[in-house]
Amino acid sequence: MSGIQAIKGTRDILSDEVGYWQWVESVARTILSRAAYREIRTPIFEQTDLFERGIGEATDVVGKEMYTFLDKGDRSITLRPEGTAGVVRAYIQRSLYAQGDTQRLWYTGPMFRYEQPQEGRQRQFHQLGIESIGSGDPRADVEVIALAIDILKTLGLDNLRLDLNSVGDPDDRRQYREALINYLTPYKASLDSDSQNRLERNPLRILDSKDPKTKEIVQDAPKIWDHFSPESQTRFEQVQQQLTDLGIAYRLNHCLVRGLDYYTHTAFEIIADTGLGAQNTVCGGGRYDGLVKELSGPQTPAVGWAIGLERLIILLRQASQAPAAPLDFYLVSRGDRAEPQATQLAQMLRHQGFSVELDLSGSAFGKQFKRADRSGATACLVLGDAEADSQTVQLKWLVSGQQESLSQADLSTKAEEFRQRLHQARA
Repeated sequence: MSGIQAIKGTRDILSDEVGYWQWVESVARTILSRAAYREIRTPIFEQTDLFERGIGEATDVVGKEMYTFLDKGDRSITLRPEGTAGVVRAYIQRSLYAQGDTQRLWYTGPMFRYEQPQEGRQRQFHQLGIESIGSGDPRADVEVIALAIDILKTLGLDNLRLDLNSVGDPDDRRQYREALINYLTPYKASLDSDSQNRLERNPLRILDSKDPKTKEIVQDAPKIWDHFSPESQTRFEQVQQQLTDLGIAYRLNHCLVRGLDYYTHTAFEIIADTGLGAQNTVCGGGRYDGLVKELSGPQTPAVGWAIGLERLIILLRQASQAPAAPLDFYLVSRGDRAEPQATQLAQMLRHQGFSVELDLSGSAFGKQFKRADRSGATACLVLGDAEADSQTVQLKWLVSGQQESLSQADLSTKAEEFRQRLHQARA
């Protein structure tokens, strides 16, 4: 096909899929609002320095994957590769810390990374995320994990696994970094090329390698838990105990470090064991107590997560989980007097709270009936010139095939009765 096409790594979300997106956002909005989270919307591009300082120059995101360009003012601008740094920038710039409370914030929107496109992983992708900024209490870590699980379970996904780790505080990591380098150096030649490059620059990322040989090597690597201070150890135990108290199962994974430099203490991923292949992380997050200060704000603890929406919706479709948004009526009409009256009838029903699709084709009744069958509507309303003259309408229940004639006024005055009948017909 010739002509202008979508750029590689981007995709159109068409009407047969967009209902899933709206459903996920609606469920998340409901659950998060109950936990006092408020929505925040930040720009999709920021100063490049925000991500270099916040995410870390040694990370793959900053080193390889960012969409960075000079604008007309010769400023270095980057399309956001993740959501946390922009939220923290807004937290500092808008002095949200001055309110003195924990700021519970959530967001959704597109992110951008220059990666090799594959199913569930695009160059423009979308995330739903939350940030709890201002509390260092382990309960904040547990709260955000519990909210992620609540959202996923409400959407009908149960075949998921929570992997949990702690990456300690900066002092813990400095000691562990040295021990890890000492362990891995004799194996350097056997590591994959990316891991060889990371050995001195960012050795913790080697733990997260997907290369089979490297994964085998790191299984016997020192564990960061053995380098925790007493405070870090106690904190990690409190998180585990509180998850257990909530009945949330988890698996300890000492190789889980996440990909961004700003993480401290708790790190976690929610993983789909089937359906996504190697890119099987649905939700990832953790604590980042140093990021606000790194971006020139006051020392402020924080914790959060992000869900990859493309991957989530793949799982929903595979699990045959679908948004419950059935069409109430499909309105068929034909005739000079019937068609204008059908438009009025459709509007009247919509104002009553019913969902109505009005056939605008003007084609023969037979063709319109076929479209009604394909529409997924519960009932079909049929209006010809004879019905228009008598102010009646034919009502056909599409599942049972039963048909009846009624006055158009009844549809308005008996709206609640028809709402109940629609519900019964779907049962």
